[in-house]
Amino acid sequence: MALKCGIVGLPNVGKSTLFNSLTNAKAQAANFPFCTIEPNIGIITVPDERLIELEKIVKPQKVQPTTVEIVDIAGLVKGASNNEGLGNKFLGNIRETDAIIHVLRCFDDDNITHVDTTVNPVRDKETIDIELQLKDLETIESRIGKVQKLAVAGKDKDAQKAFDLMSRYRDALQRGESARTVELRNEEEQQIAKELFLLTNKPVLYVCNVDEASAANGNAHVEAVKKAIANENAEIIVVAAATESEIAELETYEERQEFLEAMGLSESGLTKLIKSAYRLLKLETYFTAGVKEVRAWTYKQGMTAPQTAGIIHSDFERGFIRAEVIKYADFLKYGSEASVKEAGKMAVEGKEYIVQDGDIMHFRFNV
Repeated sequence: MALKCGIVGLPNVGKSTLFNSLTNAKAQAANFPFCTIEPNIGIITVPDERLIELEKIVKPQKVQPTTVEIVDIAGLVKGASNNEGLGNKFLGNIRETDAIIHVLRCFDDDNITHVDTTVNPVRDKETIDIELQLKDLETIESRIGKVQKLAVAGKDKDAQKAFDLMSRYRDALQRGESARTVELRNEEEQQIAKELFLLTNKPVLYVCNVDEASAANGNAHVEAVKKAIANENAEIIVVAAATESEIAELETYEERQEFLEAMGLSESGLTKLIKSAYRLLKLETYFTAGVKEVRAWTYKQGMTAPQTAGIIHSDFERGFIRAEVIKYADFLKYGSEASVKEAGKMAVEGKEYIVQDGDIMHFRFNV
């Protein structure tokens, strides 16, 4: 399952610079609004040290990490919900993503203009929140009338449930709150919410873009953002996008690590971002390991063995018989699949097994 994240923010906050540092792509980064007219798309591999260790043991012909698709979306301005700036084009691009990476400018630099003249990341966050909320309110208003008629008639229970949820969404949006603040009561409401495709229902990862000196410990702007999002179910990380872009240009892993250590950092912005996105979306990784290929697979927490098998191919899920499971720690300890079996550490699991992060899976199926 491919994860797709959209990088959003006001113009000149560092979106394209962050995108470039993540993907080594060369999206235009310029000191004026709307330099990114079409969304730039980059595919980045998910850093996972466990793949390196598995490669040492298995010595496969190929190693295939899992990936994340990053979309750099054009800058938003006040009034986008009414098609100001790039308006609906921007909002349409967000709708297609699994999660929003919201970049906030948390650095002062007189040489880089700000659309609102002063640096205030909390105000910037509210600007984008309002535009997305207004667009979601428009979506609700366009659909609630029809389900209300069916609900009032009293004959359509599905319409009654939809109307109830839409009413709660409308109330929240009118109060200036995002759709994600509305608590979903059951699986039926979760399905209704999914079909509404509300922008403010998407999980958000806030990226505080700081100067190099603030990369390790943040600054006053970062603290203000943390306070502003304290009641949100969101992730927040601090990244010096311009510096990360420089690090991305270095040739070797050793050079990049030396640069990070000199800044007082233990891991790159890319690694922090991916880990945060996985936590936000409740994603985990399992592995398949053989001589031909060692591969990482992304799945949702709580998925069963047949469901995770289906990520490889639908036939695996349809014809699932059982899964042979080795814990990553056991694989490292015993050094081979044969030794794991001999030690009695390979488990044979059925359809009800809930896959755990780091599991090494071998699926048996028959179609």
